[in-house]
Amino acid sequence: MGSVQRAMRLLECVAEHEYGAPAKQLARETRLALPTAYHLLRTLVHEGYLRREKGLFFLGEAAERLSGSGAEQKRRSTVVDTMARWRDAIGVPVYYAIYRDGEIEVMCVSDTPGNPAVEEWADFRETGHAHAIGQCLLSQLDDDARSDHLDRYPVQPVTPYTVRDGHSVLKRLERMRRMAPVTERQEYALGTVCAAIPITVGTTAATMAISLPLHQADRLLPAAQRLQNEVGRRLGSLALSISI
Repeated sequence: MGSVQRAMRLLECVAEHEYGAPAKQLARETRLALPTAYHLLRTLVHEGYLRREKGLFFLGEAAERLSGSGAEQKRRSTVVDTMARWRDAIGVPVYYAIYRDGEIEVMCVSDTPGNPAVEEWADFRETGHAHAIGQCLLSQLDDDARSDHLDRYPVQPVTPYTVRDGHSVLKRLERMRRMAPVTERQEYALGTVCAAIPITVGTTAATMAISLPLHQADRLLPAAQRLQNEVGRRLGSLALSISI
């Protein structure tokens, strides 16, 4: 345990020196005997946590990976916590999805036993034409990317209420107003209505969405508009986080 603590002190000390530091300085600042510091520094270099250049020590790739993973976890935690607050305040399941590398990716779902999320009974990636999340993301793409997606995932009926062909889907997407919520009723799951709001972060198409049982359909638009207002207020602080 003592060796681990001393190694961590050295790592923290190296991290404070953007332009590197020699072993003697690191030993002095961490109050370690020079032979001990040398031994630990060599071990940390061997394991990739440090690198040595011209007698100076810098953080290595392994340490930078740890730092990057920690930052990513923090960003994800920010999104998860924020979605949970919106879920509880509005009383609906909340979904976050993006369009990346030609695919619809649901990144996070926040629900409760009392307000459960829609069960993904048909692959969300293949049925983007049928649910509000997919329609919202596809509406943000250019014509070529949209056509490419529908060529790879041809339109097929999912429920009796699903749009029937690709031409009709494209016409519907073209009519969607840029920042207006996208709604669908029982197109993906019978007994369920959904709404999605468009979010653009840089060049990334993203969306936050909600769902409700059919008998609460009158709540759908007010709830979606409230979510859109909440996202608008937090978008600046969430912009980096929601790009995960």
